[in-house]
Amino acid sequence: MTRLAEPRLVTEGPVAKERRGRRTVPQAAFLLGVFAMILVVSIVVATLVGTASIGPLDVLGIVLRRLGLETLAPTPPAPPLIDALIWQSRLPRVLLAATVGLGLSVSGAVLQSITRNPLAEPYLLGVSSGASTGAVLAIVFSLGTGASVLSTGAFAGALLAFGIVIMLIGGGRVSNPARVVLTGVLVSQFFSAITSFVLMISGDADLTRGFTYWLLGSLGGARWEPLLVASAVTLIGAVGCLFFAPALDAFTFGWDTAASLGIRTTQARLVLMVLTALMTAAAVAASGAIGFIGLLVPHVVRLLAGGTHRVLLPLCGLGGAIFLIWVDLFARSAFTPHEVPVGVITALLGAPVFAVVLNRAAARR
Repeated sequence: MTRLAEPRLVTEGPVAKERRGRRTVPQAAFLLGVFAMILVVSIVVATLVGTASIGPLDVLGIVLRRLGLETLAPTPPAPPLIDALIWQSRLPRVLLAATVGLGLSVSGAVLQSITRNPLAEPYLLGVSSGASTGAVLAIVFSLGTGASVLSTGAFAGALLAFGIVIMLIGGGRVSNPARVVLTGVLVSQFFSAITSFVLMISGDADLTRGFTYWLLGSLGGARWEPLLVASAVTLIGAVGCLFFAPALDAFTFGWDTAASLGIRTTQARLVLMVLTALMTAAAVAASGAIGFIGLLVPHVVRLLAGGTHRVLLPLCGLGGAIFLIWVDLFARSAFTPHEVPVGVITALLGAPVFAVVLNRAAARR
């Protein structure tokens, strides 16, 4: 009896896990509702808070007028300076923080499942380093300047780095998660070396300082155009990952186990890595390299909702959006008139969590 029970538990593990997720549907719906309400409140509060004191009705009136709904505006038109402050600066910045937080958190949860590595995070596949190289090359060798050139170069570099990773792991056919991780580290170091070399030969001190600040991650350059692009890529990627929730549940038990359950592991891995790379590339291109969100948020959400990805991924997205909104609010208001790069704050918060996860992973061995 005992010998028969062990294989049964192993082969039915993903099924049992899915059943446990079904039994907690009311709790999951409640958590989703709570997270969604907190996100709405966070967006409102972060839009109101700043050096200029603006009331919520004034903000609502500005937004409604910009959307062509003047008849619904509860207040008279705001002064042009206040209107521009809300519509051109605060609101796109808050929404970009939500978008980047969502994309990085979902990507982190997906990569932790694919690689079966609790320390995996969105920059695992060398996307961040590739984006950095692309941004530097776009600025150094391009006639154009500004955020659009930097974002375009960053996105192209991120996709190039990911393409090299996919080529090195045989188009996703590699059956060893450790090799995927090591390949990502290899490509990341390669592109980091290129970035350092280009900065050195450029001889431009202002470029080096500005690029170093960008590497730390900042949402200060948020505008509607990059926000819309990042939002579209992130939402498509997040919804696409959600369709693979059953495969992700199976991956947590190992790639071989997933294959035995009928999952097309090669195709699923490839599609999921492409989706996470696109979301990460969009985030890095829009805001620079903001680390630790994809590592921190999925572990916190797992403590609340368990590991079933049909619930985990939406909660990670909402949780990441909430987290980055509040971190960015702190970064731009706590040290006024100075602004701290948001990546510095996330690193200060994420490093202790990284140490805890690392110790727990070591203890399990």
